[in-house]
Amino acid sequence: MREESVQAQVVEVTMPPVTEGERSEPGVAGGIATAWRPDPQVPVRPKRRRFSGAYKARIVREAEGCREPGEIGVLLRREGLYSSQLSQWRAAMREGAVAGLGKKRGRKKDPDAELQGRVVELERENARLKRQLQQAETVIEVQKKLSEMLGIPLNSDSDDENS
Repeated sequence: MREESVQAQVVEVTMPPVTEGERSEPGVAGGIATAWRPDPQVPVRPKRRRFSGAYKARIVREAEGCREPGEIGVLLRREGLYSSQLSQWRAAMREGAVAGLGKKRGRKKDPDAELQGRVVELERENARLKRQLQQAETVIEVQKKLSEMLGIPLNSDSDDENS
């Protein structure tokens, strides 16, 4: 298979010199006209347009108000829309999904994900508090045994009475 390269070329046209009193034409420089060339740089990834629910509802209302032949086509061209988009938006309006006109695309958020995260967090906190309680109980047991060995009474009820 033979590869062919296509390149845009500048077309030069010799124009008569501009005399005084005449306006120069756009794109004419020194009597030589240059043709317009599109920028060869193509964006890496086009941006997806997103339409709000209010915008969709407005367009559907405007389309409903069109009475003459070709008015809807003019509306779609002016807004840069496809007729299939208008059809989908009209169907959504008929179903009463006005709020759903602006719904997000893609995977839906799991409603239990937030709750599950909270459960895991509380279980961690519960385990940490149990460890702290076990340590505190161990310290109390050691203090009791030490006080028995030294003969020191734990409850100082006589101190409370003297206060």
